[in-house]
Amino acid sequence: MIAELDTTPCFVTLGMFIIDEFEFLDEAGRATIKTLDPQENGISKRCYLHHLSNIYYRSAAEAHKLGMVIDKGTDFPATFHSTLMNYGNRMWLFRDRADGVTTRALNTYRGDHRDFQYLTTKMRITVEDLVGTRLERPKVLHFICSPTRASAIISEIQGIVDWHPTTVYEPIPDSCVPSELSTLIQVLPGVSILSPNAEEALSFLSLPLPPTKETIEAAADRFLAYNINGGSGWVIIRSGAMGAYVKSRETRGSWINAFWTSNDSNRVVDVTGAGNAFLGGLAAGLCLTKDIVEATLYASVSASFVIEQNGLPVLSSDGVWNEDSPRTRLEALRRRIQL
Repeated sequence: MIAELDTTPCFVTLGMFIIDEFEFLDEAGRATIKTLDPQENGISKRCYLHHLSNIYYRSAAEAHKLGMVIDKGTDFPATFHSTLMNYGNRMWLFRDRADGVTTRALNTYRGDHRDFQYLTTKMRITVEDLVGTRLERPKVLHFICSPTRASAIISEIQGIVDWHPTTVYEPIPDSCVPSELSTLIQVLPGVSILSPNAEEALSFLSLPLPPTKETIEAAADRFLAYNINGGSGWVIIRSGAMGAYVKSRETRGSWINAFWTSNDSNRVVDVTGAGNAFLGGLAAGLCLTKDIVEATLYASVSASFVIEQNGLPVLSSDGVWNEDSPRTRLEALRRRIQL
């Protein structure tokens, strides 16, 4: 008897596909000579699901385990489509936008400060959009949005009978302000994993910047006190070169190293999209290991590939990225941390 193929997707994101454009200014606001062509480089920094596959299933038979909706306008470059298909042709659910315009955004870098603004109308992706498609009822669901939007998504999830996904919530930077904290607190009982970056976490809680390990650990304790997943949830604070701090109420906090450290500054070219790649890798680790701390190793390795260049990391036919093996990096990081 031939076993039936499990068609349940492991991980789906409600994040939007965005074509990034870039503007680089000096501290005085003057344009610099640095440029990036969005037609060549914009795809890599927002579309992080392919980073999940760098340490996840590579066979065509299991490409269905990953999923992302892409709302495609008539301006969607053909090169983008072929590149995405190279990462796995069954993980994408393409839809044609009625207005014919793919979502675009401008990333403005002024010195070390980054601003982000949409250039086109956003098209939100809802849980309802997954119903009746191959992406419905994933085991892990990721969403990146404001606390108010997160509340609506959680209500949509709760409205579907017998579906209890692991929910990974990444708050958008603009919402990580003290005035949004009360709304966030109301949302957290329905969140399995909360993952802001360090600056966002401290900003929510009115804690001093710049982040230190001590203030990051204090922030994690504060969030956990707000009853994440009814008290059984986790917080993962992404902290750049310091690594990531992982904690639940039942466990001691763990610092997971960034794969590239401050000693590897020549390997860190562009950190745009690193958080997205981190959480894609985290979901991969969850599906493979079901252990949050171990999954954070996968997350760190996943992020390491996206920050090595301005554009896309290169995937070869044998599953090697940037001429390096994700599994090799994973083992190297595990030895370094000695978990």
